[in-house]
Amino acid sequence: MAKKKGKEVLVVASKVREYVKSKKCNTSGEFIGELSNTVYCLIDKALNRAKENGRKTVQAKDV
Repeated sequence: MAKKKGKEVLVVASKVREYVKSKKCNTSGEFIGELSNTVYCLIDKALNRAKENGRKTVQAKDV
């Protein structure tokens, strides 16, 4: 999945890198962008589920 142009990164890169480093691993240059794309997809799926259930509020159960 390539990073889509114009989309803002939804994750805090420094916090992600810090967490990965605490697990004794490294992050590639592309990881943060791809993680952000995955977050966009997860949010979109949750939004669709909420709409299908007649709600405008996204809830934890939609994830």
